[in-house]
Amino acid sequence: MAESVYKVIELIGTSTESWDKAAAVAIKLATKTLRDLRVAEVKQLDIQMKDGKLTYRAKLSVSFKYEKP
Repeated sequence: MAESVYKVIELIGTSTESWDKAAAVAIKLATKTLRDLRVAEVKQLDIQMKDGKLTYRAKLSVSFKYEKP
């Protein structure tokens, strides 16, 4: 097996519907700007409350493979 290097970044997705949707939003946007995503790990879930409205937030660690220059 060839040697590989991966980069890990942190993303926060938001949704007014659910934590699942918040995580999916973050991953969907990441796939538009990053290639070869490998693993997403949910690190934290919270809810932001403002004027009686809830916003679900999902903090993710996402890894992707570095490409050779």
